[in-house]
Amino acid sequence: MKADVAKFVREKLGHQPKDLRLFELALTHASVGTDNYERLEFLGDRVLGHAIAQALYDRYPKEPEGYLSRRYNVLVARETCAEIGRELGIPSLVRLGKQARDDGANQSENVVGDVVEALIGALVIDGGTDAAVQFVGRIWGSHLAEQRKAPKHPKSALQELAAERECKPPVYEVVGRTGAHHHPKFTVRVSVPGLGEATAEGTSKQEAETEAAEALLKQLQ
Repeated sequence: MKADVAKFVREKLGHQPKDLRLFELALTHASVGTDNYERLEFLGDRVLGHAIAQALYDRYPKEPEGYLSRRYNVLVARETCAEIGRELGIPSLVRLGKQARDDGANQSENVVGDVVEALIGALVIDGGTDAAVQFVGRIWGSHLAEQRKAPKHPKSALQELAAERECKPPVYEVVGRTGAHHHPKFTVRVSVPGLGEATAEGTSKQEAETEAAEALLKQLQ
């Protein structure tokens, strides 16, 4: 395990670890015990936000705050973090308790996204803030480049569409929940009277609501 983690940190994070234990901790889920990634995730989340905000500020000098916020919200979203985590190969390295492992928690967007943030936190402590910010700039670079225009969150887009068509605002309702506490799956239905409804799943209520809004938008296009 230590050799695999050391190789991962060097090759995927581009960092020579001084304290490998930090990175092992960043890959350890709470189902293993009290020594887990949660504190590192707290730190990494804040550094990720700072790094992305700075990158957007520099990259789009003429854009107003509202457009920058749209870009920011997508780039720091759990879905984006999880996508990056899978690109890095994190699911195969996450340490889980038996039940969480049996439940497939290493594939959960919440878990993979949290680990990415925890690894950023580990980089801050082991290599300094600059090392963490450089990592974010390198790994998030393609996602920044793909944003040719400021994206609009599906829930915001659906609400604006409802207003344009003089309908009541969208209503979101959790219609199902399955899975273990650490690896839940929510089913959410969104409805707009006069426009239609759609149902979608996600590993959090927010994710399921976003997916449902996007599904309804596709119906209405």
